[in-house]
Amino acid sequence: MAKKGLGRGLSALLSDNVPELPEVEAGTDGRLIQLHISDIEPNRKQPRKHFDENALMELAESIGMHGLLEPIAVRKKENGYYEIIAGERRWRASRMAGLNTIPAIVKEIGDEEAALLALIENLQREDLNPVEEALGYRDLIQRYDLTQEEAAKKVGKSRANVANLMRILNHPASVLALVENGSLSYGHARAILPLAEKLGEKELLAVAEKIAEEDLSVRQTEALAKKMLTEPTDKPVTADPVKSQYLKVLERSVSASAGRKAAIKAEKDGSGKLVLSFASTEDLETLLTALCGKHFLEELSETL
Repeated sequence: MAKKGLGRGLSALLSDNVPELPEVEAGTDGRLIQLHISDIEPNRKQPRKHFDENALMELAESIGMHGLLEPIAVRKKENGYYEIIAGERRWRASRMAGLNTIPAIVKEIGDEEAALLALIENLQREDLNPVEEALGYRDLIQRYDLTQEEAAKKVGKSRANVANLMRILNHPASVLALVENGSLSYGHARAILPLAEKLGEKELLAVAEKIAEEDLSVRQTEALAKKMLTEPTDKPVTADPVKSQYLKVLERSVSASAGRKAAIKAEKDGSGKLVLSFASTEDLETLLTALCGKHFLEELSETL
């Protein structure tokens, strides 16, 4: 019997009855052999991208004491190496433990079947972070043209569970990075999803970082998101077209008269700023002399 957490991905490789994967014939080969670790390579298409170093060290210590009790699953490649179908974490830990060989079940299956089994096996593990799991579901659906219902059935999850998890992919990469490194939980990411439609990426990231820094609970995060959604937003002030045109004429006139770019920034209360550009220190001194009088710099130098 497979250990808890391995799911039907690995069980499907060992079982004679594979109703969820009719294209994979579990009876094909399936011999158990000892393989040199150096002859094994990881599957580059598997969804897991991050491996917890502390957890790997703990597993490596256990393997060093007791050996690898559960074989990994591999398939023979044309280059002579064996590609991992299931068990990359055990393979990595075995290398850390200094093992030269490990037990492996060799399956004779094609690229599509291997990728599918690797996806399903990883998606059924409990230690994928939410982003990896959501990306895995999306990959499974897109690569094999499945519906969410079909994908959920293959990994033994409900369609609602898969759909809800995949929704966090609506967040920008900067926010998802906080979920991946553990600063935000899946619950936090889901709570601020409504804000993704209202805020730009920088604003949303600032909210997410605030939640992480202040260690808000999911309930507090939900309340924060609700408050931000219900707060009235300032309506943009509609500029007076006649006044705007007048300011543009003034800008062009000042630019021509001063021989430099000018910008007039007016506020709704009538205040504002006149910005004059300069090209160098010498040019700045020329501008200041023109504005403040020819003796301005001389008087200034006496006070320095």
